[in-house]
Amino acid sequence: MPSMNPRILLLPGWLDSGPDHWQSRWQALYGDTRVEQADWEWPRRGDWMARLEDVVCAEPTPALLVAHSLGCQLVAAWAAHTRHAHRVLGALLVAPPDTERDDTPPQLHHWRPIVRQRLPFPAIALISTDDPYCRAERAAEMAHQWGARLVSLGPKGHLNHASGLGDWPEGRAWLDALRPAPTSDS
Repeated sequence: MPSMNPRILLLPGWLDSGPDHWQSRWQALYGDTRVEQADWEWPRRGDWMARLEDVVCAEPTPALLVAHSLGCQLVAAWAAHTRHAHRVLGALLVAPPDTERDDTPPQLHHWRPIVRQRLPFPAIALISTDDPYCRAERAAEMAHQWGARLVSLGPKGHLNHASGLGDWPEGRAWLDALRPAPTSDS
């Protein structure tokens, strides 16, 4: 059987990813699929989980998840409840936020407590040492609890458009590291 290329599902965070964000650029450059949410301003965890479930199950092709910010919390919450995690080959978790901080906006209180179960698929967590939404130690703790490989990219802010990442080929290389090795028919 020939190997199928996985679908790349982009999971933006709170308020979506704008046109200069690397997720939007990847969508334009590579044809990745953005998982659209009904409400980007007042995100409800259950609603976002249901939407991800629908998209993952919509096609038989396996998926790689590419999450930014609140999208990382979505992956953790969805994976803890779905019976369809086998459809996901891996997840790139970029700049997970700490939604349990005292200064978390009220719009994100539905994302408490943080789901801390080990993910049932391989994951890489890319973090910044000066992310304004999560201390590096806290991000490392979440990555460990999720069973994700932790990669610190140094001081780069929230790893979004303001970080000056552009098309972010380094991030794409980390995503490619999650792709399964091609199989040969012998």
